[in-house]
Amino acid sequence: MIVAGVGVCLLVLTASGLVSARRVRGDSANYLVAGRSLSAGLVGAVLVSQAVDSNATLGNADLAATFGWWAGAALPIGLAVCLLLMGLFFARRMHRADVVTLPEFFRRRFGRGIELSASALTVASFALLLAGNLVALGFLLERFLGVSYTVGILLTIPVALLYTITGGMFASVYTGVAQVAINVVGVIALVIWMATTHGLDAPDGLGAGNLEQLTSADSGAVINWATIIALGLGNLVAIDLMQRVFSSRSPGTAQRACFSAATGILLFCLPLSFVAIAAVTVVGDAAADGPILYTLLSDHAPVWLAVIVISGLLAATLTTVSGVLLSTASVLVRNVLRLDADAPVMTPRVLTATRLATLPMAAIAAVVALRVPQTGILLTLSFDLLLASLVVPFALGLYWQRGGAAAAAAAIVVGIGVRLTLFVLTPTIYGVENTLLHVPNDLVTASVDGWSTIWAAAASLTAYLVVALLSRRRVAEDVTEAAAEDTAGGTAVPVPSPEPDLVGAR
Repeated sequence: MIVAGVGVCLLVLTASGLVSARRVRGDSANYLVAGRSLSAGLVGAVLVSQAVDSNATLGNADLAATFGWWAGAALPIGLAVCLLLMGLFFARRMHRADVVTLPEFFRRRFGRGIELSASALTVASFALLLAGNLVALGFLLERFLGVSYTVGILLTIPVALLYTITGGMFASVYTGVAQVAINVVGVIALVIWMATTHGLDAPDGLGAGNLEQLTSADSGAVINWATIIALGLGNLVAIDLMQRVFSSRSPGTAQRACFSAATGILLFCLPLSFVAIAAVTVVGDAAADGPILYTLLSDHAPVWLAVIVISGLLAATLTTVSGVLLSTASVLVRNVLRLDADAPVMTPRVLTATRLATLPMAAIAAVVALRVPQTGILLTLSFDLLLASLVVPFALGLYWQRGGAAAAAAAIVVGIGVRLTLFVLTPTIYGVENTLLHVPNDLVTASVDGWSTIWAAAASLTAYLVVALLSRRRVAEDVTEAAAEDTAGGTAVPVPSPEPDLVGAR
């Protein structure tokens, strides 16, 4: 019954993607940013889907059940903080910038070199995010269809590609609205069922009242805070988030969507942490068999509840997968290859190339998913890398006229250099064994885990500020020397002006 119910949901989602292809009408503006026509409610729905997909939801549940309530809740809290900051400081400005992808902002502000760097970093980090969602879907099909984890991932990719390639952003929006409706019902029903049948009591040391999870390094406080910081700040430069902002019909619409989505994420996702820690006692030793939420739903919950919750997760995950595929393909075509970059409007060639570019992205993510079968860890790691590299040049580049390409390059190189070095040397990733890329050594221990996120971001900020201020000082010194020489020679020397704020000038 569970398989049949979820199968019907999958068919409906695929059909919605095919129907949404009619809205594209061969126009790449419709395909990439839904014609900049979406309301706050629609944009808010797809933003909420980022936090209630299988990657984030299963990560929330597994981390809460393993390390405590705050370890799981850190995921939705971090994502909600990001949307709050986006609404307060960035959504209006970025919508007015009239760009289609985030790297276009970096090109206008810092030049072609930084655009390419931003493109490479966002595509790489989003390959990890996409992989995390494929992991969750692989576990889902393994548990409920009886296929292997590998086959589950390989079955998921064609479905996601089908409605992404046909419907683009409209497909992402339509499935996003559907999944929010399903998830509202599913989460409420799951919490009520759990509270009335098994209770929501937490095992000792795992509950929300155990504040040592936020104050003691031995209880995971550093990792929990690093998770909130990585998601709260790193997600600001998420290319799928930006595309959804750009799809809004106005700057005010984008801002309202961010605020409503932040609220929705907290309302929908925090209760799942309570369910997860209570489920530890219910499932017992079976918790080791896979994602604890899947175990609870398949072995203990009534069929109707399992169908609703799993269908909601499936819908949310496919929405996120679609958004990631679309945004990364857009960056590859528009910012790396710069196909028809000089055309006054987006051409059919761009539309075709963007659709084709989703194929290699799906293949890369599948390889990572098979190599690192983790959910919430891959979610956090993807934004961790963006925090270490692009957040500083994005925020300061938008609000501060000082600092050009040299400052941005310094922030990227230093920040990502520090983060990757510590990543390779640290034996764990957010409390989980580093199976992706670890070089055994005696220099760096697991105690660095969490701190490495903060240190890398601080290094990026320091590098940007130092280079920006030194560049300014060099200009001032050159002007002073030239003025002195000029006084003696009796000629006038023009004073260089600071680099313009390209976004503010638009």
